[in-house]
Amino acid sequence: MSLKHTSLLLLAVFSLGAFAQKQPVEYVNPFIGTSNFGTTNPGPIAVRGMVSVSPFNVAGAKNLPLEKDSRWLSTPYVQENTFLTGFSHVNLSGVGCPELGVILAMPTTGDLEVEHLEYGTTYSNEVSKVGYYSNTLDNYDIKVEATATTRVGVSKYLFPRGDANILINLGLGLTNEQGASVRVVSPTELEGVRSVGSFCYYKPEEAYPVYFVVQFSQPAVEFGVWKKPTTYKGAEAEWMGYNGTSRIMPGYTKEVVGDSIGGYMRYRFKEPTVVEMKVGVSYVSIENARENLEKETATRSFDQILAEAKENWNKYLSKIEVEGGQEEDKVKFYTALYHTLIHPSTLNDFNGDYPKMKTRETLKTKDTRYTVFSLWDTYRNLHQLMSLVYPRQQSDMVKSMLQIYDESGWLPKWELNATETTTMVGDPAGIAIADTYLKGIRDFDVEKAYSAMVKSADQIDGNPLRPGLKDYLEKGYLTTKTTNSGSVSTTQEYNISDYAIAQLAKALDKKEDFKRFSKRSISYRNLFDKEFNLLRPKNDDGSWLTPYNPESGANFEKNLGFIEGNAWQYSFMVTHDTKGLIRLMGGAKTFISRLQDVFDKGQYDMANEPDIAYPYLFNYVKGEERRTQKMVSDLLNEYYKNAPDGLPGNDDTGTMSAWAVFSMMGIYPISPANPLYTLTTPKFNKITIHLDTDYYQQEKLIITSNISEENQFIDNISIQGKPQKGYFISHEELVNSKFLEFKLNN
Repeated sequence: MSLKHTSLLLLAVFSLGAFAQKQPVEYVNPFIGTSNFGTTNPGPIAVRGMVSVSPFNVAGAKNLPLEKDSRWLSTPYVQENTFLTGFSHVNLSGVGCPELGVILAMPTTGDLEVEHLEYGTTYSNEVSKVGYYSNTLDNYDIKVEATATTRVGVSKYLFPRGDANILINLGLGLTNEQGASVRVVSPTELEGVRSVGSFCYYKPEEAYPVYFVVQFSQPAVEFGVWKKPTTYKGAEAEWMGYNGTSRIMPGYTKEVVGDSIGGYMRYRFKEPTVVEMKVGVSYVSIENARENLEKETATRSFDQILAEAKENWNKYLSKIEVEGGQEEDKVKFYTALYHTLIHPSTLNDFNGDYPKMKTRETLKTKDTRYTVFSLWDTYRNLHQLMSLVYPRQQSDMVKSMLQIYDESGWLPKWELNATETTTMVGDPAGIAIADTYLKGIRDFDVEKAYSAMVKSADQIDGNPLRPGLKDYLEKGYLTTKTTNSGSVSTTQEYNISDYAIAQLAKALDKKEDFKRFSKRSISYRNLFDKEFNLLRPKNDDGSWLTPYNPESGANFEKNLGFIEGNAWQYSFMVTHDTKGLIRLMGGAKTFISRLQDVFDKGQYDMANEPDIAYPYLFNYVKGEERRTQKMVSDLLNEYYKNAPDGLPGNDDTGTMSAWAVFSMMGIYPISPANPLYTLTTPKFNKITIHLDTDYYQQEKLIITSNISEENQFIDNISIQGKPQKGYFISHEELVNSKFLEFKLNN
């Protein structure tokens, strides 16, 4: 064979191999988590985007029982639902409380209809990929395509010949929060504002505005607004011929204000026509929404925006490359990683403007100001994943927390769009901050962070982060009198926060604080009852709560001792003091037996954060590590699937997904604010983590294993070719090593 032919053959073989090599974005299935209350949605979103374009199918009796006004629903989309009433442009992913799901756009054909239950339709040909969503609206034969930049949702509507409409419905949303305004600017533009807020239906007084500008590629032949008044009763109502019915106002160009309002564009197409619609959003002003739209999309076509979105997602997902293993596991892995890159999300506009906490004054940031800090969930593993793989993002997240402290006087608990929802319990921000600093990410004001952490730990009066602090400081724990729910679990949360302060104090050479907070961090021991070998609430006088059922509290049953859980699901949630717990329980044998009871008695809840680290606790007892390896593998197979119900439950802004990402890599951050990983069997033969050299010395960390159907259990572990003793490795050792190798057997 000639040299020329040999070269052509090699080129062909190489090209075939390159073509066959799938990119990480091609493994992502955005439908995972859209059922089983995972509360994700399949709509396109940019990495940490402010905007997403989600199909909205949770309104109307046709969607029962999963209908937003008939039960507690915190997602704009449920996979098994069939009746669609539009596409919402500001949404949350993987949360447990209703919020947002507003600025709904809907294309229709025929006569103008503005009642969503009348213009809603079934849909088919549904497709969702990274940065892209498409379906066909059955009643209208309209193909819808959508993509997104950080602050702009972009849609294409492929209309058939004839009369057509595009509706912007500001009355419909995921919650019952009301209030909006809209104005037609021109035959190609609408602008307005929608009031949102009341996350979990808390703090309705802190509702806030989201501003928007909508631009259309085709000028409308007719435009207008509509307004539906409240249905009134009484003598005056008899004079209202329009009582409770929508009134349409064609050609109206002044601002319209109300609750159930909207704007529309009408067309008469002589042939099938594509209309492209762009929705720019801001939490500061209409002017900023328009600037966001223009800066991010003005010179780009739909296809260019889609290509850029896909390329950017691929850049972030490619920070971890996996090889070998099962193809299904790659889908689960990259979809989980995708979900961890949605929240926290961007709050600031293109020009750096963002709203100040609570007062909404306009401030400016140079870095990204992040929002959606579901910290009770994410302090356990998501922020640790960010520190390892995306440290620049994590640094900006910490800086955002410190901005929140500057603006409000307190670190965030569950911050959302510059409001503090105060959802859930504990004082979690400091845990994530300390963990970040101890991982070597230190380009933030650590002294300010430390002062903020100590303030929330010590200030008794007017403390929104630690209610019941007086009893905690005086007794070492909260009592059944201190709070009517969660006295034990809240004590545990305060303990973990105090442990974080102690570790940061040690790093900053604050010796007295280290001693003080180290002592405070183990006060949960006062609530350990040897009769049950579990934690138990105490009354104000120091007596045990009697009668006592340690199983009370499962499945969201309210109880005095634990928040969203029971004694089984919380008693081992002291990973900062696992060795102390082993001693309390009477030694390693009893500890292992009691821990195994959690699983054998059906008390383990994969969808609940307090026990999320339990499978890894077997690693603390030498000779029991195989239990961790089997347990983690079984849980990954049982609860994580390439299917809409492929998450254990609510993703909790990426926390459940972060558990899967770490677990499939064979490493897990077992103890928040302790820069330590525990080890288990990886799911892939080779995992390459590309490290950020602005923060870490090595360019990459490579994890290898000989996993196969036959080889599932760890025989030995080596780091840089040297044997590793035990099943724990420090963050410093991990990121400064080039190779972590697992040798497996059966």
